[in-house]
Amino acid sequence: MSFLKKTREGAILILTMSQPETRNAVTGNTAAAEFEQACAEVQADRSIRVVVITGEGPVFSSGGNVKDMQKYFQQQLSPEDIREEYRRGVQRIPRALYNLDVPVIAAVNGPAIGAGCDLTCMCDIRIASEKASFAESFVKVGLVAGDGGAWLLPRAVGLSKASEMAFTGEAVSAQEALACGLVSRVVPAEQLMETALGVARKIAANPGGPLRMTKRLIREGQQQSLESLLEISAAYQAIAHLQPDHHEAVKAFVEKRTPKFS
Repeated sequence: MSFLKKTREGAILILTMSQPETRNAVTGNTAAAEFEQACAEVQADRSIRVVVITGEGPVFSSGGNVKDMQKYFQQQLSPEDIREEYRRGVQRIPRALYNLDVPVIAAVNGPAIGAGCDLTCMCDIRIASEKASFAESFVKVGLVAGDGGAWLLPRAVGLSKASEMAFTGEAVSAQEALACGLVSRVVPAEQLMETALGVARKIAANPGGPLRMTKRLIREGQQQSLESLLEISAAYQAIAHLQPDHHEAVKAFVEKRTPKFS
């Protein structure tokens, strides 16, 4: 059974995690391979301008499948085997999602636990239902974040809040997530998808090329010096200036009309 359900609304691709019986756990199934494949398809499809990720059922994602973790001691796997399983498994998700050039919105419909919390941090924009909660809960089961959470979460909420969440493992409510900047807005559950799609439509109304380059600049800006980013920005801008969509936007502005992007 497929983990991701894919639907399209024009230039928007909606990815719905659709295994509510496991609370949309991202391990012990094909989630990693499907996220990787979906991201590869998005990268190759220039008609897709924004991706929305949500969960089916009352939970966004419970993260790792704890029941499945019993195999590590039942099968007496070595540390080397487990390390490779993480590399070939769940770590494929942050590599694929975080490096995706297309803007990604997480429509968080319910609890986002452990790797599920980290999955939201792999997205660019997080919109939460009032029923959502977030927990960096690895210590609660005697583990560490094996999916990059120690890198992702501090960049979303800052070092102090990320440390509090990771060291206690306690969940924060949607409103607390809003207060610390983990999400950009909180809406009633029944309005979640329409709100997320409303933001997605505003993004998708813009030309695809500059959107992808803008996201790449934001990603690079988290790691590069200002001087390095200015150089990359100048190069991207040189490309953008020569694109038909820029010419159309300038012409439409002068003519006082809505631009028609390719």
